[in-house]
Amino acid sequence: MTKFPDSLTAPRRGCQGCTGSPALGFDFEYAYQPIVDLRDHSVFAHEALIRGPNGESAQSVLAQVNDQNRYRFDQSCRTAAIAGAASIGMTERLSINFLPNAVYRPELCIRSTLEAARQHNFPLDRLIFETVEVEHVDNVKHLQNILREYQAFGFMTAIDDFGAGYAGLKLLADFQPDLIKLDMDLIRGIHLDRPRQAIARAVLSMCTELNIMVIAEGIEHVEERDFLADCGVFLMQGYLFAKPAFKAMAQIRPEAWQKS
Repeated sequence: MTKFPDSLTAPRRGCQGCTGSPALGFDFEYAYQPIVDLRDHSVFAHEALIRGPNGESAQSVLAQVNDQNRYRFDQSCRTAAIAGAASIGMTERLSINFLPNAVYRPELCIRSTLEAARQHNFPLDRLIFETVEVEHVDNVKHLQNILREYQAFGFMTAIDDFGAGYAGLKLLADFQPDLIKLDMDLIRGIHLDRPRQAIARAVLSMCTELNIMVIAEGIEHVEERDFLADCGVFLMQGYLFAKPAFKAMAQIRPEAWQKS
């Protein structure tokens, strides 16, 4: 049985951003895409991907997010992702993207997430919080504090699109997440590109020494899969395995496991 923090029974508090922001004024849903483990052909986790209420693109939703509703949107995303995962019977890990600039104080802003997990009986150790490295973060130390607080709550943490953004190695030097996701621009055609191969091997070696798991995202071709597997990357995500499924868990394509 999941043990939830005693703070959930304490009087409700909230930070200024979480309680003072206006209602969203728009709806959204989620699609879920599996992250697979090649070693035993299992599903390691499902990433919750924002969609419009009828399956419209993520951009159609994100275009409506602004400085006035960013905080409410971030909070709503977390609770909706957990509720949606529970409603479709998900038992694997759930990976949720969050906006670092929408978190004032992580110990207060996480309350709605904890309540949603308790309400839907979703174990905390099955939640992964991803921060997108390409999002500009005004205060990197604030991001590190958020990630440390989340680990203390029992969540796994991940840096998405690693190698494509502002934080890069500086963030990794000061904080080691549980997971990093290699940016898909690095993955594309890696079996044919020596510089990409060298970079991927170097990142994998570094992460192995730091005890960080590596996920290769954007896998579309068996040759990409096989090259990375030969390098020791076994957690993968991409269309080769399954496209995101709207309000459902995607089925892995059987041929995705087959040797080339």
